[in-house]
Amino acid sequence: MVSSSPAPAIFHLTLLLIISTCISSSFSQSTPATTSPPTKIGNGYTLVSLQESPDGGLVGRLQVNRRNYIYGADIPFLQLYIKHETDDRLRVHISDAQQQRWEVPYDILPRDRPPTPSTQTIGRSRKNPITVSEFSGGELIFSCISNPFSFAVRRKLNGETLFNSTSDQSSPYNSLVFKDQYLEISTSLPKDASLYGLGENTQPHGIKLNPNEPYTLWTTDQSAINLNMDLYGSHPMYMDLRNVGGEAYAHGVLLLNSNGMDVLYRGNSLTYKVIGGIFDFYFFSGPSPLAVVDQYTQLVGRPAPMPYWSLGFHQCRWGYHNLSVVEDVVENYNKANIPLDVIWNDDDHMDGHKDFTLNPTAYPQPKLQDFLQRIHARGMKYIVIIDPGIGVNSSYGTYQRGLAKDVFIKYDGKPYLAQVWPGAVNFPDFLNPATVSWWGDEVRRFHEIVPVDGLWIDMNEASNFCSGLCTLPQGKQCPTGTGPGWICCLDCKNITKTKWDDPPYKINASGTHVPIGYKTIATSAVHYNGVREYDAHSMYGFTHAIATHKALQALQGKRPFILSRSTFVGSGHYTAHWTGDNQGTWNDLKYSIHTMLNFGIFGIPMVGSDICGFYPQPTEELCNRWIELGAFYPFSRDHANYYSPRQELYQWETVAESARNALGMRYKLLPYLYTLTYEAHTTGAPIARPVFFSFPNIQELYGLSTQFLLGESLMISPVLDQGQTNVSVVFPPGTWYNLFDLSQAIISKETQTVTLDAPLHVINVHLYQNTILPMQRGGLISKEAKMTPFTLIVTFPAGATEARAKGKLYLDDDELPDMSLGNGQSTYVEFYASASKENVKVWSDVTDSSYALDKGWVIEKVTVVGLAGIGGQFAIDVEGNAGILDVSKFKMVETEHKFLNEMKKVGEEENKSVMVEIGGLALPVGKQFTMSWTLGIS
Repeated sequence: MVSSSPAPAIFHLTLLLIISTCISSSFSQSTPATTSPPTKIGNGYTLVSLQESPDGGLVGRLQVNRRNYIYGADIPFLQLYIKHETDDRLRVHISDAQQQRWEVPYDILPRDRPPTPSTQTIGRSRKNPITVSEFSGGELIFSCISNPFSFAVRRKLNGETLFNSTSDQSSPYNSLVFKDQYLEISTSLPKDASLYGLGENTQPHGIKLNPNEPYTLWTTDQSAINLNMDLYGSHPMYMDLRNVGGEAYAHGVLLLNSNGMDVLYRGNSLTYKVIGGIFDFYFFSGPSPLAVVDQYTQLVGRPAPMPYWSLGFHQCRWGYHNLSVVEDVVENYNKANIPLDVIWNDDDHMDGHKDFTLNPTAYPQPKLQDFLQRIHARGMKYIVIIDPGIGVNSSYGTYQRGLAKDVFIKYDGKPYLAQVWPGAVNFPDFLNPATVSWWGDEVRRFHEIVPVDGLWIDMNEASNFCSGLCTLPQGKQCPTGTGPGWICCLDCKNITKTKWDDPPYKINASGTHVPIGYKTIATSAVHYNGVREYDAHSMYGFTHAIATHKALQALQGKRPFILSRSTFVGSGHYTAHWTGDNQGTWNDLKYSIHTMLNFGIFGIPMVGSDICGFYPQPTEELCNRWIELGAFYPFSRDHANYYSPRQELYQWETVAESARNALGMRYKLLPYLYTLTYEAHTTGAPIARPVFFSFPNIQELYGLSTQFLLGESLMISPVLDQGQTNVSVVFPPGTWYNLFDLSQAIISKETQTVTLDAPLHVINVHLYQNTILPMQRGGLISKEAKMTPFTLIVTFPAGATEARAKGKLYLDDDELPDMSLGNGQSTYVEFYASASKENVKVWSDVTDSSYALDKGWVIEKVTVVGLAGIGGQFAIDVEGNAGILDVSKFKMVETEHKFLNEMKKVGEEENKSVMVEIGGLALPVGKQFTMSWTLGIS
């Protein structure tokens, strides 16, 4: 037991525990702005006991100070559990001490379980209550005050307070509140903190959270054109980036809770208002932004490995009325010489919009199978949509088998009736193991008749065209078959009789405080083991993805590809994501960057928006600019609405030209993008990331939302406004090389904005110094592009005489379920380069070489930029065998750089900088090599 006496008690355990009586001002934190005190919703709690837990954490008891009945009665006794789970992750878990409450299921999102609450100490208080305690781990320190209970988390390195729930009379928020259907906790924040995350929503002001805008989390089928509203996913995680004396420190905060919530960010404080569950906080110490995402995905699951072909270009449309239209689309892309890897069907292929069926007239099975054989032979892939709603139909095998296995969500003991595209539907309950097995069997049955290469799971918030408790209408057809299919035609009545349908606190659902059961499953409906939809609602798309991933992986043991609209904490472990129903507007073009970058932070790096907009028809100019940007989304797909005119990239010749340019570069970059997916899978690193990820100390980059990086050093700077033929680009310090013309460079002595030409068919892409970028020749399909020879681009600072560069390359058999080394089916290469006053050296270090050697990949050219010149002796050594290559066949070309901004300041001596291309090579990728030559001006 921990002593409660004034003298500190120190225990030499795996962690250092200090408990002492100290004054509350020991919390180092800025004082919140003085405002009129709000109505107090609770009176807080007192920490009445605290002791070590068997697993090395702490377990405490909290007792309510005085009950308050706003939004219901306070829960009288709470269990507090604190544990430093790793050196850089702290968990603070607060739950009901007397009965089990809903938590995100531990089998759905695996993690350690806290100790089971004990009733032995409930209600006991101490004569000398603990005033302040500290619990120190590797990087973080937990501190708390006993009455009213509050806690803080500090960074051990510099003592900075990262989270502080202390409230006083001047605070615009309450002390800890914990009721059955209303939980509240807050933290004060420094005004200069930059926050990111808390999605999914469309943030019009950029990637940073904007004070005093609503952040509501409740998965909703609501178009992404709605700004600052709860959309398809729920991600109660944020990253906090601060600059302390010119040095950046980032940390992350996750509240693992699936219930609906409002998060109020005021600029100097943040408040959670949650309508159920528990407080299960995880704090990630960073201190770099990349480290935060690494630590976060270590907990919630690393991003799923992606097939190589998924990085190619995808074409989809709701409204490909028959198979011949799809065949024409594929052929027209080929005629236009625009790359295309994957063709998609929305529900046009279905019989009456029913999952796992084919329209026998529009998509007859023999003709569809023949089409798939032909595109598969070329290396193309085919994906179809699968919604969760299963049509209620006595002749529909999927439905009948589901009824027999009792797989549907219930209301009053019967399958809950809703309406989606097929008409009346029931929703599978993916919390039920029997449902997961049934779903897998339905996927298998469908795959036997249509060998799809991936699945697109949509409408899984879950979406419902009706609200409340519904029955099939008598004497009328539903749906009618005419007009929009989303008009409710069931006979429905509102449900307000239960606390789950009408909770005392109304979250800002859909931006207008609509009932939480509006256009979704009734929140009093029941899942497996009595779980209420009220609690599990925002996890529906997550459980849908898990079941679909398991189903696809079971087919042939291949790597699955799934695209899901609704996501939750951990969804990235199973699925990619697109940002939903956007519009063909210039604003939506901008917003797509904001959402994409947020999802990288959420651990879902394979993300993109509908290129050219889902609806209505984009202008020709906008579609040009959108494919230029969309070619560099991690997930790159053109998709359009049923009611919109056709917008495939070949529909306008100008758009086709922009597509050939931008997608042509994407296909050359496929090995780099695939290596980034490997990094994402192994470390969580976002594929697309904010520029400040690589330059965290530069504060003016914290809000930069019009540019982004692919990986550490490839910067994309699109045109985002109508009628513009140039673009203002922010360049952090260093040398940046134009990837489309490496002889052009920008030197930035300090962070500066440069205006660059950007005519209609041009997007500016720049590669940073000190990088080695592997590229290939490209092609019209990834299968072919993957087997072409490599070029290495080595970038040194302009005019460098002393510099280093590095890069990496991951190659594997992308049919394998996992991305890993040591299986004989993968190769990993690290590239290095150095420049000194006398010579240049480029070399490689190869791990698991056999796969690359078996495939016969070679490096045909090395381009080095930023050198002072070339000349003198040239040598190559492969695997220690000097002279293995015929040097006489090599071709060396020197080109002087053109600088698009001032390279030197007045009075400075001008430095010469050149690009050196060494061609005619045939260096095996699977063999280590060393290349060197003497520097000199030739």
